[in-house]
Amino acid sequence: MSAAFGTGTGAPPVVEAADAMAPSATTEGVLRRRLGWMFWIALAWIVVLSLAAILAPWLPIRGIEEKRILPPPDFPPYSPSGDFWFGSDTLARDIFARTIYGARVSLVVGFAAIGFGMIVGGSLGIIAGYFRGLADRLISFVFIIALSFPSLVLAILITSLVNRSLFTVSATLGVLAIAPVGRLARATTIQYADREFVVAARTIGASHTRIIVRELLPNVVIPMGALGLLGMAVAIVAEGSLAFLGLSVEDGVTWGKVIVDGAGSRELQEAPWMAFSPILMLFITVLALNYCGDRLRAHFDVKEISL
Repeated sequence: MSAAFGTGTGAPPVVEAADAMAPSATTEGVLRRRLGWMFWIALAWIVVLSLAAILAPWLPIRGIEEKRILPPPDFPPYSPSGDFWFGSDTLARDIFARTIYGARVSLVVGFAAIGFGMIVGGSLGIIAGYFRGLADRLISFVFIIALSFPSLVLAILITSLVNRSLFTVSATLGVLAIAPVGRLARATTIQYADREFVVAARTIGASHTRIIVRELLPNVVIPMGALGLLGMAVAIVAEGSLAFLGLSVEDGVTWGKVIVDGAGSRELQEAPWMAFSPILMLFITVLALNYCGDRLRAHFDVKEISL
C-alpha cells in the first residue's frame, strides 16, 4: 500500500509542474471573479446616499417646504448657484433639499418592496423547490399567474382602491416582486436539494426545517441578494411611474413627485433643472443598483435562466 501511494520524498516531475502552475491558476481565477473597483464606487454611492437620506433632518440643508426669496431683480425659479445647488422651483424651494428628502421615501419604497418580495417569494420558492410535488405545482401556478398580470395595472388598481400611503405603495411593489424572486429561489433550491450535504443531513435524521434553514437558505440568499439589488432599482423607477399618474406616496416628497413638479412644458423651457436634477440623481442611483446587482450575479454565477 505504501508503494501504491508513494512514500519517496522526491515529487514526480508532473506533480512539481502542477504545483508550480497552481498559484498562477488560482490568481487568474480570483482576477476573473473580482468585483472590480467600479462595483465599490457604485456601492459607495448607494451607502452615501442612504446615509444622507437618513440624516437629512440634521444636515445643513433647507426643509422641503422652506422658501428663500432672493432680493430683486432675481425671482424664482432660481438657477443652480451657491444659494441653490440644484436650483429652486417656482415657489423658491430648494431642489437639492427636496431631492435629498425625496430619497428617503424612494429608497424606503425600494428597500421595503424588495424585502417583502424576498421574504415571501423566497420562502415560497424554497418550499416549492424542496418539497416538490403538489406544493411545487400550486406555488409555480401562482407565480405564473402573477407574472402574467400586467404589473403597472395591478399597482394602479391597488393604490386607487386602497390608499396612497407609504405602506400601501411599498406593499404593492413588494407583491410584484414575489414571483421573480420566488422563481429564482425555487430554481436555486432545486439545484442544491440533491447535493451531498443535504443528503447527509437527511441521512442523520435532520428535520425539514433544519435542512432548509441551515443547509439550503445560505445558498439561496446569495443569488436572491443579487436579484434584490436589481429589483430595488425597478421598484424605485416604478414609484416614479406611479408619481406621473398621481398615485405615488401621498404624504412626503419622492423623486417621482419632484420630477413631476418640474415636468410641465413651461417649467422645462424656463427651468429645466427642476426636472433634470432629480432625474440625474435617480439615474445614477438606478445605474449603481443595476451595476452592483449585475456584478454580484456574475460573481456568484447566477444564471439568467434561473429567473
